[in-house]
Amino acid sequence: MGKRITVVMPAYNAERTLKRTYREVKDTGIVDRIIVVDDGSNDGTARVAGTLNGVNLIVHERNMGYGANQKTCYSEALKGKTDIVIMIHADYQYTPKLIPAIASLIIANGFDCVLASRILGGKATEQGMPYWKYLGNRILTLSCNVLTGAKLSEYHTGYRAFTAELLRELPIRKNSDDFVFDIEMLLEIIGRGKNIGEIGCPTKYFDEASSIKPLKSMKYGYECLREAAVFWLCRSGVIGRGRLAAKYLGQSRRVKR
Repeated sequence: MGKRITVVMPAYNAERTLKRTYREVKDTGIVDRIIVVDDGSNDGTARVAGTLNGVNLIVHERNMGYGANQKTCYSEALKGKTDIVIMIHADYQYTPKLIPAIASLIIANGFDCVLASRILGGKATEQGMPYWKYLGNRILTLSCNVLTGAKLSEYHTGYRAFTAELLRELPIRKNSDDFVFDIEMLLEIIGRGKNIGEIGCPTKYFDEASSIKPLKSMKYGYECLREAAVFWLCRSGVIGRGRLAAKYLGQSRRVKR
């Protein structure tokens, strides 16, 4: 494809699924580097990763959180020569077979970010997404679209691609170490006027696939709405300067209404 592609795989207790995910990533034939970050797993994730040819393995000595895991992933990816960074979970919920198509959307269509959406295609529940999770996804996505003015089909996928240039521009070190990191990152991209593309992605739901429990999902939903509301306040000029405006809009000056 003429571009250097790095795949980063945040992993937590992914001993049983990591090798399958890795093999499909390798089978695409277009990935130059694979980085696995084990976030203090309690199983043999690090051991399995250490047996995989060509994998750059980083191990957090303790569980630092999903957002902290991604921070390490992106920081390590940008240390080497790369043009595109694709994040896919190590739990085999998302298919790595879409990597060529995702990379092509960035290369051929000029997107700064591409999201693999579980919602596009309308078969999320048929593929096993619990109805409570589907309903929450729809409500949060609608709310975030209203507050941001974007038209994304979902904000919560764990399968994303970015240009290296975009990653260098985002203040991701200032984001949460928890799950809300994902939406903070998207709000920063939207606030900077970057182009976001989407592609439909079939997903798998099974025992080994990671999933947020209902109580944590409620906390995550609240945090998503809170950050989207803060974004709206910054965009509308109510919060026109300072740390939050700089974070979400890439500027500290007052926004003109």
